[in-house]
Amino acid sequence: MKKFGNILWGIVLIGIGLIIGLNSLGITDINIFFRGWWTLFIIIPSFIELFKSENKTWSIIWLVIGIVLLLCSQRILDFSMVAKLIFPFILIVIGLSILFKDTFVKKNAEKWKKAATDRVEAQDYCATFGEINQNFAGKEFKGANLDAIFGSVNLNLKEATINHDQMIKANAIFGGIDIITPPNVNIEVKSTPIFGGVSNKAKTDYHENLPTIYLNCFCMFGGVTIK
Repeated sequence: MKKFGNILWGIVLIGIGLIIGLNSLGITDINIFFRGWWTLFIIIPSFIELFKSENKTWSIIWLVIGIVLLLCSQRILDFSMVAKLIFPFILIVIGLSILFKDTFVKKNAEKWKKAATDRVEAQDYCATFGEINQNFAGKEFKGANLDAIFGSVNLNLKEATINHDQMIKANAIFGGIDIITPPNVNIEVKSTPIFGGVSNKAKTDYHENLPTIYLNCFCMFGGVTIK
């Protein structure tokens, strides 16, 4: 699905480029600055994120908000009435997400809870307008808190020693986080994307006898890549 999301981005950019080019040559006269054109900066990323993100709640919320704002700009909907309904709509969507999410992940809830509470030795790495590269080769990994704020964090666990389940909390805000994981662990991801997302390239079959790395990610105009 993530590859399909990248394909959609490619199609969108090619389409915009063709329209601008043909307009410049006088072949077409397509007005891309129609009433409410700015809402496309909400609609397009949110729609594409549906195919890339594992947690789709915020993608759905922003997509609907973008479409509604476009319809208001086109005077199809009344903005004053929509303004009264946006907040309850967000609450309903989040509530439904929690309801169904709890239904599907109840089996692993205790494992997540244990990994979240057993983090006494977790280390903090924060990159603000900078870059942090941390390699755990030959070292025991006991969890981490990663924050990339207008910066980047690179965490290499490829040759790390992981004896028990561990949790990584990753916050990418206008920044990027790369996590290289070892082959002998399970990976489980939860994410909250707001115009950002998590790309998990390290997906493997689950093995009961292997330790698990639990990744709790928050992405706002940023991304987390798991390799």
